[in-house]
Amino acid sequence: MLNRRHLLAAGAAAALAPSPGLAQGVVTAPGFHHVTVGGLRATIVNDGAAVRPDVTQGFIPNATPDQVTAALRAGGVAEGTALSNPYNVTFIRTPQGLVALDIGTGSSPAMITNMRAAGLDPADVVLIAHTHFHGDHIGGLLNADGSPAFPNAAITVPEGEWAFWNDAGEESRASAMRKPGFANVRRRFAPYAARVTRFAPGAAVAPGITSLPTFGHSPGHVSFLVADGGQQLLVLGDVVTTPLFFVVNPEWYPNLDMDPVASVATRKRVLDQAATDRLAVVGYHFPMPATGRIERAGAGYRLVPANA
Repeated sequence: MLNRRHLLAAGAAAALAPSPGLAQGVVTAPGFHHVTVGGLRATIVNDGAAVRPDVTQGFIPNATPDQVTAALRAGGVAEGTALSNPYNVTFIRTPQGLVALDIGTGSSPAMITNMRAAGLDPADVVLIAHTHFHGDHIGGLLNADGSPAFPNAAITVPEGEWAFWNDAGEESRASAMRKPGFANVRRRFAPYAARVTRFAPGAAVAPGITSLPTFGHSPGHVSFLVADGGQQLLVLGDVVTTPLFFVVNPEWYPNLDMDPVASVATRKRVLDQAATDRLAVVGYHFPMPATGRIERAGAGYRLVPANA
């Protein structure tokens, strides 16, 4: 049983859902993937990908270039090959309407095109729930002209993220790399100001969707557990970014993790529980179909894709 003792803050202990049956999925196209979770339907929609030209230099601060090269080779990536970094948004068809978990980069038409191919209408999105506020997760809130891309959607956000990214003191202390993120948060959420609510970790954000505190990658980062009819789907956000690195070596961390100590502890805890409970998982940066299950493998874990 997945319970708060394992995935919520230390000391909490209360069951979130019944015994975890595996969510069932079938790949229907390269740009999207449908998964059923009891009576709910999840659709993972690809929003394109970026390319990391050389991840052996600085991307993983606590691994050597040789270790990173070996991990790439073990993952089937040829030496010297740039690594793709995909973006995937999870949409849940709930009794209250279509709910998005994060909302993409806003940098290309890929997500909207793939949404429509999957039978999803952006006008039907009634709620956008965020894992955290890094730009690739909130950029899709706006059209190129600055207008709301999802005019019928309310927004709900982790209270810790909202507090951090709207704190002038934190902004003043931020590094040059982090500082633009504060202005970007203000700009992306401004047109939705009257429709933004905040939730505490552990709160339900929509029917069948519960937030889980998974801090580290960012100060208020949460994941989402989708549960119905004895089936569960764990939407990880950025607890794990590149699986061939951070599933296999959960003690490694990318230079994007804002609190590496917390992110490593969170990642180990979540992967252990996902493997123990045989949970179906979704990764925002996993290769499509972006879903699968976690298995123990040596000192780490491995991702078994849903279509394997």
